[in-house]
Amino acid sequence: MAIGSTMHTFDVQLADTDRGVYEDFSLRVARHPSETDAYMLTRILAYGLEFAEGIAFSDGISSTEEPAVIVRDMTGAIMAWIEVGAPDAERLHYGSRLAERTVVYTHRDPAKVMAPWAGKKIHRSDAIRVYSFDPGFIESAVPHLERRNTMTLTVTEQVVYLDLNGASLTTSIHEHQPA
Repeated sequence: MAIGSTMHTFDVQLADTDRGVYEDFSLRVARHPSETDAYMLTRILAYGLEFAEGIAFSDGISSTEEPAVIVRDMTGAIMAWIEVGAPDAERLHYGSRLAERTVVYTHRDPAKVMAPWAGKKIHRSDAIRVYSFDPGFIESAVPHLERRNTMTLTVTEQVVYLDLNGASLTTSIHEHQPA
């Protein structure tokens, strides 16, 4: 945990009918002072939407060798490189070379996130997927964040139903492919 980080806990009930994943888990999340609530919430959602055996948060913003969320198999091999926000092309190239699957979850305009990647060398760029939410969804959820949170995350047909500390919100998951 970085100096000055704020600890948040999330008790999560996940029901992802699209992938057949049903889990209850608790997360302790350190929010670095330079990390926005929108970024942290997107990181939590990415964790839930990608939940699999071997999933973990990296050391956070200070980690340059790992993405925000990573999935490793039992041998330590990287199965999924999961970036959050607006990673640069070099990070995606690096992650795509190491992992079987590379994805980005963003709370920003996906076109603006992907624009700087145009013309840059990115390993297997055609296999990278960028996921975004409906405009305003993250901003609507952020005011409901607390230090201790209860969250129900239900996914059905690429629609997310989020209950965060009693507030119910809904969004579609939008998939984008870099050009």
